[in-house]
Amino acid sequence: MLRALDIRDILIIDHLELNFQPGLNVLTGETGAGKSILLDSLGFVLGWRGRAELVRQGAKQGEVMAEFDLAPDHPAHAVLAEAGLPGGETLLLRRVNTAEGRKTAWVNDRRCSGEVLRALSETLLELHGQHDDRGLLNPRGHRAMLDEFANLADLLATVRERWTTASRARKAVEETRSALEAIRAEEEFLRHAVAELDALDPQPGEDAALDQRRREMQAAERIRGDIQRAHAILSDGAESALGDAQRWLEGVADQAESALDAPLAALGRAMIELGEAQDGVSRLLDGLEFNPGDLEDCEERLFAIRALARKHDVIADDLGDYADTLRQKLAAVDAGDQDLADREAALTQAEAAYDAAAEQLSAARRESAAALDGAVMAELAPLKMERAVFETLVSPAEPGPEGKDGVAFTVATNPGAPAGPLNKIASGGELSRFLLALKVCLRGETGNQTMIFDEIDRGVGGATADAVGRRLKALAEGGQVLVVTHSPQVAAQGAHHWRVQKQVVDGQTLSQVVPLDDAERVDELARMVSGDTITPEARAAAKALLAG
Repeated sequence: MLRALDIRDILIIDHLELNFQPGLNVLTGETGAGKSILLDSLGFVLGWRGRAELVRQGAKQGEVMAEFDLAPDHPAHAVLAEAGLPGGETLLLRRVNTAEGRKTAWVNDRRCSGEVLRALSETLLELHGQHDDRGLLNPRGHRAMLDEFANLADLLATVRERWTTASRARKAVEETRSALEAIRAEEEFLRHAVAELDALDPQPGEDAALDQRRREMQAAERIRGDIQRAHAILSDGAESALGDAQRWLEGVADQAESALDAPLAALGRAMIELGEAQDGVSRLLDGLEFNPGDLEDCEERLFAIRALARKHDVIADDLGDYADTLRQKLAAVDAGDQDLADREAALTQAEAAYDAAAEQLSAARRESAAALDGAVMAELAPLKMERAVFETLVSPAEPGPEGKDGVAFTVATNPGAPAGPLNKIASGGELSRFLLALKVCLRGETGNQTMIFDEIDRGVGGATADAVGRRLKALAEGGQVLVVTHSPQVAAQGAHHWRVQKQVVDGQTLSQVVPLDDAERVDELARMVSGDTITPEARAAAKALLAG
């Protein structure tokens, strides 16, 4: 509920404080007195687009503050929470416009954007004028209004839940199909790679073990070759040469007396040492186990493992894990068709559940549309629109979380004329009455909002204006309605009444808003009946209007 409005230096208002009450609040006054400025100021603090020049001439800045009382379940709390702004039972909005055109806004003393103000305004106020394009005249909101009128919240929640389930199932099918197609594209590679890895069957640590064994066998090969060459040299005539030398020396030993004893002894020892050397090298050769075929086998496997690791860009020790990964992908290929079939079945089931709930919601909407039409038509008769037709159209629409229906309020003002959009067919006075009738039928569905009607009674008078006033009064029960009116019949229904008037102060024309007591209300209504000259008859008529 709008509790207070404080306006400073806006157009012809220097400073104005207004405290509003629950029920029907009425604002009256002569044309040009400043009633529209109040609405402009309220729209400004709520972030609505309005007049470009709002600052009073000569002032540095204009400022508007609005205070609202919020019930615990008021939707404004969610907007505040999402914006990270402080909440509570009281909501204080403040917006400043400098003479240079800079605008700054605060919510509960915290800076905020105009976007946040506009989001809050959707929950705080509902403004209706003859050419307003918000609220009931906005076709985008008609479906939600019909659902609230028909108390379809539970069924709508079911439809939303099943839409979410179906959407998730649809996404799962798409992801599974995409993944399966990607895997199938490499199936041939997978099968060849797995077969190749299975045939080689590399083991963890095998690369290092083979490399070490290869090094050992290569070293053994070099050692054996050197020993074999030494053995060949020892065996290739060394013993025969020593024997020949010994025989030649022995042949002349007698003539040399003892001069050859030492050389002959050395040759004898050499023959013995040579034999021992030959025996030792032979035994060593016999003990060295080296098979060139083993080295070839070792190198062949080592090179095969390393080639496969390079091919798949993994380290050799990870080939086993890599093979497991490829096997899992192959298993996914093999199981993919069944997995996709299972997910498609789940999607079919989810879509069927959504369709069933959406059809139930559509049927309820069609039934409720007829009930709403009847209720609105019943309200139109007292408003002198007995021949008008109101029809709620429920038509097929793209499936979504709100169901499969589009909803539009249509009207026909003359018998036989085709129905059309609410904001396109009716004239100003007719539109206001359609709007009021519909709003009365939807009473309670927007109870958290303050409703403002700007000259909604223009173009009507007499009994019709009286019917408009009574419906506005009924609409305000349990809530808050603000009405800007030129009709005494409407003004008489108000629980609280203000007069907007102009006054010249120090050569400046300023707008003032004056709360009226009972006697002042009589005078104001009499003025509205007869003009500036209040006659006894006008005063009597005013009293009669107030008496009801």
